[in-house]
Amino acid sequence: MAKKTTKKSKASVPSSNSAVGTTNSNLETADPVFEYKVEEGPCHPFVVTTPPKYISDARSPTSKNEKFVIAALVLFTTVVRFYKLSYPDSVVFDEVHFGGFARKYILGNFFMDVHPPLAKMLYAAVGYILGFNGSFEFKNIGDVYPSSVPYVGMRAFPAALGVGTVLFSYLTLRASGCRIATALLTAVLLTIENANTTISRYILLDSPLLFFIAASVYSLKRFENETPFSCKWYKSLILSGIALGCAVSSKWVGLFTIAWAGCYMVWQMWFIFGDLSLSPKQVTQHFFARGLILLGIPALLYCAFFAVHFQMLPNEGDGGAFMSSAFRTTLNGNTVPRSTNARVGVKSFITLRHVNTQGGYLHSHDHLYETGSKQQQITLYPHLDENNVWEIELYNVSTPPTEFVPITDGTKIRLKHKVTQRRLHSHNLRPPMSEQDWQNEASCYGFDGFEGDANDDFIVEIDKPLSKKGAARKELHAIDTVFRLRHAMTGCLLFSHEVKLPKYAFEQQEVTCATQGIRPLSLWYVEVNDNEFLDDSAEKTGYKTPSFFDKLVESHQRMWHINNGLTASHNWESRPPSWPVLQRGINYWVKDHHQIYFLGNAVTWWASSAVIFVYVCNLAALAINWQRGKPLITDPHFINFNIQTLIFVGGWALHYFPSFLMGRQLFLHHYIPAFYFQVLALGQCFDLFLGFFLATKPWVAYSIFVAFLSASAAFFHHFSPLIWGSDWTKSECNASKLLDSWDFDCNSFPESYSEYASAALTPAPTSVVANTPVANGAELNNEQIIQQAETRGKVIRKYQDGDGNPIDPAVAEAYIKDHPEQVLKVETQTHEGIL
Repeated sequence: MAKKTTKKSKASVPSSNSAVGTTNSNLETADPVFEYKVEEGPCHPFVVTTPPKYISDARSPTSKNEKFVIAALVLFTTVVRFYKLSYPDSVVFDEVHFGGFARKYILGNFFMDVHPPLAKMLYAAVGYILGFNGSFEFKNIGDVYPSSVPYVGMRAFPAALGVGTVLFSYLTLRASGCRIATALLTAVLLTIENANTTISRYILLDSPLLFFIAASVYSLKRFENETPFSCKWYKSLILSGIALGCAVSSKWVGLFTIAWAGCYMVWQMWFIFGDLSLSPKQVTQHFFARGLILLGIPALLYCAFFAVHFQMLPNEGDGGAFMSSAFRTTLNGNTVPRSTNARVGVKSFITLRHVNTQGGYLHSHDHLYETGSKQQQITLYPHLDENNVWEIELYNVSTPPTEFVPITDGTKIRLKHKVTQRRLHSHNLRPPMSEQDWQNEASCYGFDGFEGDANDDFIVEIDKPLSKKGAARKELHAIDTVFRLRHAMTGCLLFSHEVKLPKYAFEQQEVTCATQGIRPLSLWYVEVNDNEFLDDSAEKTGYKTPSFFDKLVESHQRMWHINNGLTASHNWESRPPSWPVLQRGINYWVKDHHQIYFLGNAVTWWASSAVIFVYVCNLAALAINWQRGKPLITDPHFINFNIQTLIFVGGWALHYFPSFLMGRQLFLHHYIPAFYFQVLALGQCFDLFLGFFLATKPWVAYSIFVAFLSASAAFFHHFSPLIWGSDWTKSECNASKLLDSWDFDCNSFPESYSEYASAALTPAPTSVVANTPVANGAELNNEQIIQQAETRGKVIRKYQDGDGNPIDPAVAEAYIKDHPEQVLKVETQTHEGIL
């Protein structure tokens, strides 16, 4: 790689450093596409990777005219993103989750979520600054915001980031060699893209995530144009690292963006390694600057944001049940004991915690199984409770001990439930949920005066590698000894797994006795240990306070586990093959004969998907022609199109194809990051038409652009009622379904616009459904339902019979009036698990 005297190549690609057909002095009119400089090396030609000095300014908004264009773009985008931001004045879609998380930050109550904390903390900061005190719970979709909730200001934050995303799209295309006209066209298309407009209006994670992704893409494109090792070069690289760190700290999708940036840097380094005009020292500097900054800064920011996250949530909250007891000891208000007696013996009253699930403590209560033996239930319960306490007995001793008797490895014991006085028991019957032959039922059995039987006997087996070195490997110690309980009669191990029992068992986690299965799921330890023979001077033990990195690792284990567990089907889920063709959207909110439905702009969506397909075919054709020895097109605009589009298509692929490997619930909004790269590729296609195919007939290109923009704007306007929750009619809605799979509910709209102002729309909070079980619902009488309806403002009443068939409102209300003793329920459709 040493420097050598070189001669200019006679290759077909010119080696000029100037813009095509322009001079460096006229940057306002300079073509932002330059010809790559190729020089002749001792063995083969090589590309000079240092960009021309003028190119940074040529690809930046330096002129007054362009700055005016940008100002107009920002103003237009601001109007679109902020229009009717206060409507609806009730909770929409995942505001249930992320508004609720912002509330918990303000209150300081610990919670568990599958996403990193940055975007949620930003929402909390905005809410706190605007005076939100955390009193509103964001409990259900459709709950009306009280005046104490600054929801408009909290929604203004993602709207502002949405404006920034559009601006970054324009600047990114300019930095990649596009002209002002094509960059502006693409940015306007993104502005009036229905899906992006929708996600920018609500308290959701998608807008912050996309903003940080867009910032990282732009910064890397700027970095590419700067003179290596200059202040601007380092500035762009550092800003890229910061943006990547913020993206991955908002959602793990940011990892795909980091992967894209890594592939992009590998692409650059490939040519830098072959650039003989660079010294080995310069090549080394290129490598380490990219690696340290683009990996180091995101890693530092990610850890820093989690440190802030832990500091902002100092109190015990509903997320504590997901964490280990050691983690929970760091939370204020926790009930986990700080210390307990170390040595466990006969007559010890203990709590047993399961090691490898978050089900919690071995638990029983005075309720019976409805199947199998119909004996008392054994479960895992995540909260501290008196029903978690068990007394240790020896299996063959009826006389109580008079001194401390330790429990050693191999001791046969019985566990008596303190509250019900029944003993832990197992036998060769199938459990209520796990009906495999290798699973036996675990129950509690006994009655007054009963001293137990052989099916109550369990042998303590200490797992020495997992237990603390020393005495804890020889005899049972609280906290420090990990052990199994083997049933003496059948040889099965006391076992639990993440299977929930039926509602009659309160949907707590199933406990069985397993002869096979995953052995780690049969591991237990003692958390609380009280023994009358141990006084205050006895040896104590307790949880070691976890370090920051211990908490970080545990949080990520829980996040990963919960994320993988989101496998239940959902009404609005979709799979990755349907996303590029916009097969279906997501119902965000329906109320008051209005609806918000997440759906992309089909004109832009389908055109950009077509660009991806055509470009891949183009690459295949180029590869075939090159293999056959045919000359390739060397026009700078065509080369720039292929290089820049390859980078954007790579970003699309890295954000899209990993979705095929995911077994969890997926939704159309998971495609938005990939779609952003798709739109950038569309912008490159526009520029190819203007600078290459129609370079001699620009008026034809501009005519195509105007037609395309008009079609996209028409689609945006026509479907805007689904963005802003505006008035619409049933007939217009039905006529708008270009695909049968577009499943927005046209029956939620009236027959005509005049009905919005008429008495035909009777207010009610939600559907009223007879004898229908609902989540988060309680039985109400008719008078209470009507009172709730009247206090919540203008809403829709819908009536259905027990089979779900609609009932005429007049008929239903007359029936309710004549039958006040009937019990009805309010149906509230909640959105759970869409993360």
